[in-house]
Amino acid sequence: MITAFLLTIGSLSLTESPVTNQTTRGVVQNTQKKSKIEVIKPVEEKLWSGKAPASVGSVEKNTPTITIYAVPKEKANGTAVVVCPGGGYGALAWDHEGKQIAEWLNNRGASAFILKYRIVSKDRPSPLAPAPMLDVQRAIRTVRAHAKEYGIDPNKIGVWGFSAGGHLASTAATHFDRGMKDSMDPIDQVSCRPDFAILAYPVIMMNGKYAHRGSANNLIGNKADQKNQDFYSSHLQVTKDTPPTFLFSTVDDRAVPVENSREFKAACEKNGVPVELVEYPNGPHGVGLAKNKNLPKGLSEWPNKLEGWLIKMNFLPKSK
Repeated sequence: MITAFLLTIGSLSLTESPVTNQTTRGVVQNTQKKSKIEVIKPVEEKLWSGKAPASVGSVEKNTPTITIYAVPKEKANGTAVVVCPGGGYGALAWDHEGKQIAEWLNNRGASAFILKYRIVSKDRPSPLAPAPMLDVQRAIRTVRAHAKEYGIDPNKIGVWGFSAGGHLASTAATHFDRGMKDSMDPIDQVSCRPDFAILAYPVIMMNGKYAHRGSANNLIGNKADQKNQDFYSSHLQVTKDTPPTFLFSTVDDRAVPVENSREFKAACEKNGVPVELVEYPNGPHGVGLAKNKNLPKGLSEWPNKLEGWLIKMNFLPKSK
């Protein structure tokens, strides 16, 4: 079932409304003094029409979706981002690591696709792998396959993740193909390589003292062999083909140590991949866009640094 959400001035109402062929438009209020951008009403769509691959248990627990926050073609700058909220592979921080991110992107003329990937639940026990990886790969393929429909440049499709969602985004950036040309599914024939990656306080390591054990246990289980641990330790999987990457972390983060970001950055540098890491000395885990006024001074500047990087890398146009 596809659910649409009604946009209102300044915020998103979670009032459900039936989906029709007629597009409904609203305005997302710009929280950082950008021009208001008119966007199309968000719509949730399944990634697979039938049961998703690597399913365990009920269909309901194996129905990954994307919620589409599309900018109208005449307003779109061609960039799109698949957004992966965090939650340790056991929950999804949908508001401050999902919806708020989509609004931030929309305000800059980029379309957003929030991914509801598969997570651990009572009916869907760990290990999850490879299901979340398949979900993010399918999301990127789907956006690229429908690029013309949404006014998207197929060469400007990124992935942005937070915490465990950052791990999933880093997995997309290190495990991809250029399309399965022999597949009968036209979406699978499209590349799942993201053109850029944004990793906010990401889980990167699946073992060692800097690993986030909760995420690792949920994704690969607590008895995973070395091969599986290495496969999902993203800093070990970086190659010259890994897309340009922006990372954000705080040294104070006690949940996911900053060493996760530092190791990924070092791997990118070793392989000649354009990379930027923005570190702040103070700040807890899970800050999102750092809008909370009680957070350490200066932390709220990190989205501005991200925007500057996106402009420098030509994924966003220069401000007029």
